[in-house]
Amino acid sequence: MTPESDRRLLELFKEHAVLHGNFTLSSGLKTTYYFDGRKVTLWPEGAYLIGKKVFDIATKAGAEAVGGMTVGADPIVAAVAVVSHLEGKPVTAFIVRGDIKGYGTQRRIEGPLREGCKVAIVDDVITTGGSVLRAIEAAEAAGCEVVKVVVLLDRNQGGSEEIARRGYDLTAILNADETGEVHLA
Repeated sequence: MTPESDRRLLELFKEHAVLHGNFTLSSGLKTTYYFDGRKVTLWPEGAYLIGKKVFDIATKAGAEAVGGMTVGADPIVAAVAVVSHLEGKPVTAFIVRGDIKGYGTQRRIEGPLREGCKVAIVDDVITTGGSVLRAIEAAEAAGCEVVKVVVLLDRNQGGSEEIARRGYDLTAILNADETGEVHLA
């Protein structure tokens, strides 16, 4: 990715993904700002820019597959899979269910993930790290090696530190400060 592409991704987040008000996060924390990453990951330009950026980071780390918790990771892993095909360097995509369904295949991980695969775990936003840790646990339980964690936005509320403390290499593309202002990482 180019510096111009990084700046454009930052612009898209600032224009479309930052919401102000009173919100409760999935971690249970209360906040006056919310990052709705899907406003960018599901936008054509945003999907491409994110797919390319995450593809570059993940493949540099040796990842053969990318995945994460459904719903935040779904559009990211799909974008990476498409970009990887266009680049001629296929990267498999997978998603981790929050709950195993009582019907169908009853799998926790959906997608063509194979045992022994090196994977990158992705998410749109990290706050405390709970979603990322659940995805790591599922990938490792499936016999995969987590070689990278990539998040679009780090809220800087302890999640990235917890991931690092547990020995995982995390890259955030964007950072937020305590007021909700977004910056390139």
